[in-house]
Amino acid sequence: MASYPGLTPELGIMAGTLLATLLGALFGVLSIRRQGIYFAMVTLALAQLMFFVYIQAPFTGGEDGLHGVPRGELFGVISLRSNLAMYYFVFVIFLFGYALIQRTVHSPFGQVLKAIRENEPRAISLGYNTDAYKLVAFVISAGLAGLAGSTKTVVFQLASLTDAHWHMSGEVILMTLLGGVGTLLGPLMGAGIVVSLQHLLAQSPLGNWVSVILGIIFVVCVLSFRSGIIGELDKMYRKNFK
Repeated sequence: MASYPGLTPELGIMAGTLLATLLGALFGVLSIRRQGIYFAMVTLALAQLMFFVYIQAPFTGGEDGLHGVPRGELFGVISLRSNLAMYYFVFVIFLFGYALIQRTVHSPFGQVLKAIRENEPRAISLGYNTDAYKLVAFVISAGLAGLAGSTKTVVFQLASLTDAHWHMSGEVILMTLLGGVGTLLGPLMGAGIVVSLQHLLAQSPLGNWVSVILGIIFVVCVLSFRSGIIGELDKMYRKNFK
């Protein structure tokens, strides 16, 4: 969005976040009524639908994507052409996203989501509209994904179709499983490890085997420590110090 004339970085990011939120609301209504593998398949199918829409849509640049997205000036004052300024800008956005997630998880709304995760029929019996709660959670996650994607476009000055492919969804799942499902720090650690591995392996003789190595890591995580790194460390702490 930031590639359009007259659209500043902050407005481009806000526009991308808003559009992702609206799309999340639409897809959420279609998918939240399904659970388990059916929910995963529906969301994956919708993601692939959007991938092919992006290929055909003229405003996305097709297979080439959007190149040369200008970093511009933040609020017309701070130039984001400096990598240091861009770093702090992204860091502030990260802190905002993390604080929003933490506040949501520890709010009464988040407690209801935990109850739905543990025992949805019981939550329904207590009078909660579980579909509404799940829809809001779905929309929040879509908005945060849009925020991250819009920010990445400004940072790298590129919007690629790779970010809309199902491989990206797989990477996010791998990051979460590796770091620890159900934790706040787990996905952060998982993302750091996966991105670092991709960067290091791409510069090594094993560069062509990046996907295979990540797949092996995924299998090992599922079979050996389902709680992830943070989850296993938490179990060890509770066992030895409590």
